[in-house]
Amino acid sequence: MKFLKKLGFFTAFILPALVIVGYYQGGWWNYLTIAFVFLVITSIDYLAGLDPSNISDEQATFVSEEFYYRFVTYLWTFFQLGFLFWACYVVSIQPLALYEWIGFVFSTGLVTGGIGITVAHELGHKKSRLERFYSKLLLMTVCYMHFYIEHNRGHHVQVATPSDPATARKDENFYAFWIRSVVTSYLHAWNLEFERLSRKGQKKFSLSNAMISYTVLPFIFCGALTFLFSEVNGAFIWQIPVFFFSQSIVAFTLLELVNYVEHYGIVRKKTASGNYERVNPLHSWNASHLISNFFLFQLQRHSDHHANAIKRYQVLKHYDESPQLPFGYPTMVIVALVPPLWFGIMNKRLHHWHKAIYKPVVE
Repeated sequence: MKFLKKLGFFTAFILPALVIVGYYQGGWWNYLTIAFVFLVITSIDYLAGLDPSNISDEQATFVSEEFYYRFVTYLWTFFQLGFLFWACYVVSIQPLALYEWIGFVFSTGLVTGGIGITVAHELGHKKSRLERFYSKLLLMTVCYMHFYIEHNRGHHVQVATPSDPATARKDENFYAFWIRSVVTSYLHAWNLEFERLSRKGQKKFSLSNAMISYTVLPFIFCGALTFLFSEVNGAFIWQIPVFFFSQSIVAFTLLELVNYVEHYGIVRKKTASGNYERVNPLHSWNASHLISNFFLFQLQRHSDHHANAIKRYQVLKHYDESPQLPFGYPTMVIVALVPPLWFGIMNKRLHHWHKAIYKPVVE
């Protein structure tokens, strides 16, 4: 069973394989990955049910250091770069009908966003410079490098408070949240860099400001791809920038859908001192669905991640006392796109969290 669980984290590579198969089959097959994620995975996820089992603290110390789990994420980093290069190549050599183009872009975004940003998120929390570099590399491919700053230094500090752009408010629909989170998170990342540089006595606008390079690098990367394929084809390939930025929008929209699902309506209590209580496993929605957690590197055990941000994905714990989602992320992101359905399901659970689960912590 332990071996099968370890092998399960390679299931993420199924998605890009389906994109490739769908492309070469042509036509409506370009929607194969979308159908797999939102029909097949959701169905199997429901049938397989929950996996609330946790490894012991003694085992966790050993398992955290196993290179195997890091290898999977390292491999994904290089694989995604190769996959995106292939995707740019095929759109540069073969014209697609509009419906094929839409399917191909959305399928690619599911890979670079659903899996790629998940891996970037995992790596970005680690102390290793190499892992953090890989995180930034992946975020560059979806035009969301500011996430590295905002998520680590902003979101994890302000989560479950009105100040956090990535915490959806009660009765806020996803579409309003998307605008607020995308815009405010980017601006907040600039402010965090300004504050960091100010503490060091450095100029706000200089090469030391990471937000300048994080903003520019995706355009340079896209420009390099466009130049390369245009040179090979002997003509300007406008499809490359259109494809690159389109799949990026799909990718970070998927990220924001996940943010919406993970923190909807959760608010930390203020203590007698006027500060917010410390983050604990009660402050994020949790989902320990077996199959979708394989594909998402246990991101759905989000309660433990916020309580222990540096923990590696393979040792994240399930907490019964955490607020629980009724389904895994693949199902919940679809529900989130239909506000009346979302509110009908989640507001009842949020009410239960307030009345029965939530226990104020007084320091």
